[in-house]
Amino acid sequence: MNKPHIIIIAGPTAVGKTKTSIELAKALNTEIISADSIQIYRGCDIGSAKVTTEEMQGIKHHLIDIKEPYENYSVKEYREDAFNIINELHAKNKIPIVCGGTGFYINSLIYDMNLDDNSQDDFVREKIYEMYEEKGIDHIRDALFYIDKKSFDRINVNDTKRNIRAIEYFICTGNKFSDTFNSIREINNNITFSYYALEMQRDLLYDRINKRVDIMLEEGLIDEVKNLMSNGITKENQSMQAIGYKEIIKYLEGEWDYDFAIDKLKQFSRNYAKRQLTWFRNDSNVKMIDVNEFNNVSEVVKFIESEEKNEGFL
Repeated sequence: MNKPHIIIIAGPTAVGKTKTSIELAKALNTEIISADSIQIYRGCDIGSAKVTTEEMQGIKHHLIDIKEPYENYSVKEYREDAFNIINELHAKNKIPIVCGGTGFYINSLIYDMNLDDNSQDDFVREKIYEMYEEKGIDHIRDALFYIDKKSFDRINVNDTKRNIRAIEYFICTGNKFSDTFNSIREINNNITFSYYALEMQRDLLYDRINKRVDIMLEEGLIDEVKNLMSNGITKENQSMQAIGYKEIIKYLEGEWDYDFAIDKLKQFSRNYAKRQLTWFRNDSNVKMIDVNEFNNVSEVVKFIESEEKNEGFL
């Protein structure tokens, strides 16, 4: 085949993407490209449920631990880095597996998105953050409602980063951030892809999410955040915008008590999983796989292999 082909394994947090992608990579003798916006950061291990060396089972993983937690990393950078790896693996006759839950990362690979714009400005973003710190998220949301009602409706109130990003985009470009939602569905003709998203019964998924948070705490999530903060990382850093880090910082800074912080962490994680599922289900190119219909991961992998063979990719 002339064009590189990629297999995407996506889905909400805690659904089992990592195990599935590793088993599939073993079956296809290939490598995995992460599509997770927090696993790129060194030191953000527990809070991002980063795959361990033992869990990798010898399968090479790319775009994990490539940035320091004080650095920013854009979707444009991700696309460039990911395509370099995709092309290298294609030259070796390997089919890369892209695994993760960051929808914008995945979309940057399969859709023809314009990421070369003037929509970012550090000074503007800093001023918006200062407004947020002084007046709170409600003030930010009021501003967003006034300038871009569609973004106001689509961006979750708890997603501070994207609320601020939408306002920054408007100030820098004069255009609505929501206009970008409608301009990313042109397929990237430089590759072919199969896009699978795992799902499961909601109550089971939410139970897995709650248990995952408990395990993270047992494994030392609070100490991980303390260590990051002791090295100068603050809540303003991009790496600390993720669920799991924001809540623990609020606890450590005395804004929330422990029980409230953990309850919020679990709640926001469940809400995020719901938004992820909505994202994937709204994309007509995604094939949803209900993992509850299979007895184990091996059966899911066999199903994906069968689909790939039917489509002529294997």
